[in-house]
Amino acid sequence: MDNATPDLMSISAFARRVGLAPSALRFYDDCRVLTPAHVDGATGYRSYSPAQETRARLLRGLREAGLALADVAAVLDGPPDRAREVLERHRVAARARGRAADAAITAVLAGLPGGPRTTEFTLGGAELASAARQVTPAAGRDAAHPELGCVLVEFDQDEVRFVATDRYRLALRTLRPAALTGPAGRVLVEADALLGLGAWAARIAEVTLAVGPAGVTLAVRHPGGSREVAGAAGEYPAYRDVLAALPAPRHRVLVDRAALLGALEACGDAPAVAVELGRDRLLVADHELPALRAEAEPVRLGFDPAVLAPALEASVGPDVLLEVAGPALPVLVRSADQGSFTALVMPVALPARRA
Repeated sequence: MDNATPDLMSISAFARRVGLAPSALRFYDDCRVLTPAHVDGATGYRSYSPAQETRARLLRGLREAGLALADVAAVLDGPPDRAREVLERHRVAARARGRAADAAITAVLAGLPGGPRTTEFTLGGAELASAARQVTPAAGRDAAHPELGCVLVEFDQDEVRFVATDRYRLALRTLRPAALTGPAGRVLVEADALLGLGAWAARIAEVTLAVGPAGVTLAVRHPGGSREVAGAAGEYPAYRDVLAALPAPRHRVLVDRAALLGALEACGDAPAVAVELGRDRLLVADHELPALRAEAEPVRLGFDPAVLAPALEASVGPDVLLEVAGPALPVLVRSADQGSFTALVMPVALPARRA
């Protein structure tokens, strides 16, 4: 008969320690995800080592998060890059499922006796004004697509998101509501109307935003008064899909925001300006700016100054972070002092260099 090491635990004792059922431990052994430290050759009894507790608890957490067993194995035994890829992909899918479930529940609630509920959330007046100023420059002006001239106001228990896009750039500002009651939802508001609401609320400590059933109206009120705008109709672009599809950035550069804006303005009305990222420098046409970048490999991009400049102007603080995944992919423009604001700007083609 095989003799187990004295400090090993029986399957029942180990199951109690790590919060897994003995049947689950047997299944994970059969799948070769969590094999016992010792199996008695005569009885087949499984024994586990205290050193296996960390792996077992991590396995339990991953399964509770809904990961498939193959993905669990990739996280437990694969290289860190692969583990991160699996977890990020699962997180995106889990959030999408959560939003779909929330939308389904909201639709059912709306059909119950008593009708749909109004959602109310509380924001700082200055925050609302700031969000409106930051995202509206990215709204479109195409009469053929009036929905792009709107700002999407999206809300749930955790966040209020302000989104604007003209399909060439995208701006997103996220705020945390002080309080929120009612179902999650969204409303489209014309960009100029949202700017007006923000300007009115800017000097008010806190305002309450109320969104009626199906996003028909957006009302902003405080003890001294209220304003209301009608919600706009239209199908807004699936901005979440755009963000989720972005690959991880390969290049990052931190540069003085005012200096970069000045270099763009010096280029006049040029439809496309070359921006080259080098080690600790950024070259805008013929203007060289100091910047923080670790990589020595140069990266050359083209930008329309009329598109990039508003994204820089909407940022906050002295510095801006540019994150580049590739020369033909959207560039993330992040406010270094305000992580809740993000802009995406599409690069443009540059004329061929002269020999």
